[in-house]
Amino acid sequence: MTTKHQLLQICNERIDKRINDYKEEINLIKESIESNDKGDSEDDDSGNGKLLNDLEKNMGYLNDAQQAKAFLKQIKLNVSTTYAALGSIVKTKQMNFFLSTSIGKIELGNEVYYAISLSSPIGQLLKNKSKKDSFEFNQTKYVITNII
Repeated sequence: MTTKHQLLQICNERIDKRINDYKEEINLIKESIESNDKGDSEDDDSGNGKLLNDLEKNMGYLNDAQQAKAFLKQIKLNVSTTYAALGSIVKTKQMNFFLSTSIGKIELGNEVYYAISLSSPIGQLLKNKSKKDSFEFNQTKYVITNII
């Protein structure tokens, strides 16, 4: 299995975990709302208001995670380019990036990769760059040593 395949698999696993965690949280919140509704009707409804806010937040997070999952499906690992694009591994002297979705740090073997979105600030700087191109982010200059 290539490094790209392994990175994509890890990204998918982490997104799947997020999706499952949000679904579990949503179910817990729904159960809490239902049990509050069965309680004394004279109780203050402020508890349900907070639960409804939490439900709405978690549904938004779930939607974002599902969109990230759909975005990962667009990555074509068999396509090779000489420039940074979706699915590329971009190596610099300082760090390695996997252009996919915002997952963060991934340790694979003895190397560290950062799975980032093309729409992130650093992803925007990397987009369409080629080997030996440079860019600056957070007052650090990066030179691209390889694109896989």
